[in-house]
Amino acid sequence: MILHLTDRVAVAAQLAPADIATAAAAGFTTIVNNRPDDEVPGQPAGAAIAAAASAAGLHYVAIPVDHYGIDAAQIDATAAVLSAAAGPVLAYCRSGTRSATLWALAAATLGDDPDAIIAAAMRGGFALAAMRPTLARLNAARSRP
Repeated sequence: MILHLTDRVAVAAQLAPADIATAAAAGFTTIVNNRPDDEVPGQPAGAAIAAAASAAGLHYVAIPVDHYGIDAAQIDATAAVLSAAAGPVLAYCRSGTRSATLWALAAATLGDDPDAIIAAAMRGGFALAAMRPTLARLNAARSRP
């Protein structure tokens, strides 16, 4: 199930290679994999998703988030993907939560309003209100010279 956070960003649970053509038909131009390979037995490998994305004409980026959490490099990489994407971005992980969280942090660094980020996440089913202080700090840091 694809959960739209904004008109340019959506998240989903684990995608299979067969899901990529559907994502392309829905207008997505970029697939972001936020799941490390071999997190659980039987999950599709990132290389299989990348191959399906290439076959469908989509850009594929791997920004895996493991059990250690999200770091500044992952936030920056996500912000770069969001800034450079030619169209809507679909990010996925096991449930969509890591992808939504990483999007929220990246969106704040790009200057999006923290309250708007939280509201968009909530519309997608993700309760990120506790992140407001972090989102505000990231947003404020962007506006400093």
